[in-house]
Amino acid sequence: MTDLGTDEEAYEAEALRKFRKEPAQMKLLIVVSRLLTGFDAPTATYIYIDKQMRDHGLFQAICRVNRLDGDDKDYGYVVDYKDLFKNIETAVEDYTSGAFDAFDAVDVEGLISSRAEKAGEDLMTARDAWFGLLDPVEQPKSDDQVLAYFSSPGGWEADPQAEEKARRRQALYKLAGAYARAFASVADDPAASGVNDLQLAQYRNEVERTISLRDAVRLHSGDAVDMKQFEPAMRHLIDTYIKADESEVISHLDDISLIDLVASKGVAAEGELPNSLKKTRENVAEAIENNVRRLIIDETPVNPKFYERMSELLTDLVKKRKDDAIAYAEYLEKIAELVRVVKAGHGGEYPPTMTTPGRKALYDNLGRDEAATLAVDDAIRSTAQTGWRGNKMKERMLRRKLLEILDTEDAVDSIIEIIRSHDEY
Repeated sequence: MTDLGTDEEAYEAEALRKFRKEPAQMKLLIVVSRLLTGFDAPTATYIYIDKQMRDHGLFQAICRVNRLDGDDKDYGYVVDYKDLFKNIETAVEDYTSGAFDAFDAVDVEGLISSRAEKAGEDLMTARDAWFGLLDPVEQPKSDDQVLAYFSSPGGWEADPQAEEKARRRQALYKLAGAYARAFASVADDPAASGVNDLQLAQYRNEVERTISLRDAVRLHSGDAVDMKQFEPAMRHLIDTYIKADESEVISHLDDISLIDLVASKGVAAEGELPNSLKKTRENVAEAIENNVRRLIIDETPVNPKFYERMSELLTDLVKKRKDDAIAYAEYLEKIAELVRVVKAGHGGEYPPTMTTPGRKALYDNLGRDEAATLAVDDAIRSTAQTGWRGNKMKERMLRRKLLEILDTEDAVDSIIEIIRSHDEY
């Protein structure tokens, strides 16, 4: 095994690989007269120049950060410690006169621009895109109208527009993030970007509202069972540029999912939701129901019969709530109880022999027949070879063994699909 601590070439190769492929693990490279040619890393966004450079060498250095990379990178940044801007302009002019014909045109197009001016343009573009997305929302475009347009108040399973709304939400998440990032870039130096104090305050309020809406839609729709609202970099931008007053806890969902919050807090969970969502009990109930329903659907392959029962219980609770047949506090407690059972993945009453999640899943899906469950479990453990998943020959052998116990091919198919989700088999 190569020792990266003593092998210089191996260390350099690994560092460059991480910089290209895993930029979160290798964010900064410091080099001297290196990597100016033959090195392509589209993720590279900033280049810090602290040596005298000119002409061909300077042009090559700039091109290292001029490749686009996904939606979050529109251009590269040149941080100049040697006042080389005039040299940069000269290098670009020389290119247009033929001195740099060997370079790709894509590297040169729009090579140099003012960061502040570009930030101002990007802010207006992001703002227009955001409000364009909200144009079709019915007036007065309050939380209720926004949730109805992007989410499914009656549950997305029964919503004929569910797929279209899912596409709308993806656009909302993308454009909300773009608007927040664009505002953060301008907030560094608003005057240089052509933004006065009055406009800055207006944009700040709009971005706060934008983030609040994204928060509410994500929760209400159940799009993210893990409700960490923002990646660390986005949280930093929001903390730095959006909320300038004394910090206030608006939600405890940064490090805990809505599902976990309901399971642990019960009725008290309502008080810890974001303000944009807890304005009405209807919105809170719909958000919880959508999240529980998505969890049930996601986990169904693990134990279909069990989660089918959980789905029926959820449907019954929703009906009682809508029919006013159950008090709101009691509804929240029953939902919390349901969530705890759903998260456990199985019921509470099993024979003593049902000692593992896999056996419990088989028991639930074999008519709660203990003898049949033990026979199938033994057949799987004695026949399934390492790596049987995805191996047609090994899977065929397992199917033949199960067919000796089960009545039909369909029954075998069902059991195979269940045990795929259980690592114990």
